[in-house]
Order: sequence, then structure tokens, then C-alpha cells
Amino acid sequence: MTRFSIYSNCLLLGIMKTKELTKQVRDKVVEKYEAGLGYKKISRALNISLSTIKSIIRKWKEYGTTANLPRGGRPPKLKSRTRRK
Repeated sequence: MTRFSIYSNCLLLGIMKTKELTKQVRDKVVEKYEAGLGYKKISRALNISLSTIKSIIRKWKEYGTTANLPRGGRPPKLKSRTRRK
């Protein structure tokens, strides 16, 4: 089994996380949505999963932005300056 096939199998199974989409791609999704395209057509056109398209549009409707919003979670124990040392 090649390295790529192991990676793609893990993605299909949901084991590994993928990188976030760039702001330009998320803006393109909203642009196509405003132009009247449906979720499936946007998904096929940009080769992005349907659930990701739905999430981007839901976030855009709720918050009015496609930028990454702050996430919850425990603050880091070490400050960035300490970590660099």
C-alpha cells in the first residue's frame, strides 16, 4: 500500500483532520451561493464536500463573515515567547 493510499483511506474514514480552507475558497463558495447555485452544484464545481459547503454557508449566514472565528479551549500553559526559547 502506498503512502498516498494510506493517507486517502484515513481521510475517508475520518481519522485524520484536514487543513482549513483558505479565505479565498470560502469566499468563492459564498459568491457562488449568492449567484443562485445550489449546495450540490457548488460542491461539484469546487470539489469540496457537501457538508463543508453547508458549514461555510451556515457560518456566513449566522455571523456574516467567512473568516476563521476564535475557538474555545484551554489557554496554552506557556506563552509564545517562552515556547520559542
